[in-house]
Amino acid sequence: MRVLSVAAGAAAALLLGLLQARAQSLIIAEVEAPAINCVFHPACAFTVDDSASFIPLPYLVAPNTAFLQSRTFSGEPGTLAAGKAGYVYRISLTQAAGTADCLGGLVLNFGPALRLPFRPGQLADVFVITGGGVGSIGLKSANRFGDVIVFELAKPLCLAGGADMQNTSFFFGLAAEAPTMTTSAQIFSRGSPPFYSVKARVPAH
Repeated sequence: MRVLSVAAGAAAALLLGLLQARAQSLIIAEVEAPAINCVFHPACAFTVDDSASFIPLPYLVAPNTAFLQSRTFSGEPGTLAAGKAGYVYRISLTQAAGTADCLGGLVLNFGPALRLPFRPGQLADVFVITGGGVGSIGLKSANRFGDVIVFELAKPLCLAGGADMQNTSFFFGLAAEAPTMTTSAQIFSRGSPPFYSVKARVPAH
């Protein structure tokens, strides 16, 4: 998977004209909900804006059942993320059935991000919501190549027959500037094609 991660990052950098000599390893914090909400809202609860982009896997029983979910929410006054925003992602096969190559992670042109104490006393670049929410697979690593970040899953996300509500990554995210835009991203896999193009919401940059 290390080779896959480096290859994915290098390919994304070439596609975006951002060839980098060395990746920057980002700090990941595992957190729980609703505690993570308190970084963004004094009441530890907020309204979110969700969107989904379907992953075009070719051999699913039903189309549009594999997707990347993008979720954004505002940082409210009086919080660590005041005036900023949260950007959260989830790779899901929960509704999918059939056969498909295993998915390894997400390549995202995200731009600058904030380092915040997503867990008390622990500064981090990326948070993964491993408790209090949906999901069963965390992150092995997050590496930055210029504006591009490669998120590698802790284990491959694979289809195993029918739909399964556990067949999804945990939500993982970052904090950054508030204005958003939609960009092309890539889900990388073990098979051919090695990348599937999707849409994701990121900070405007």
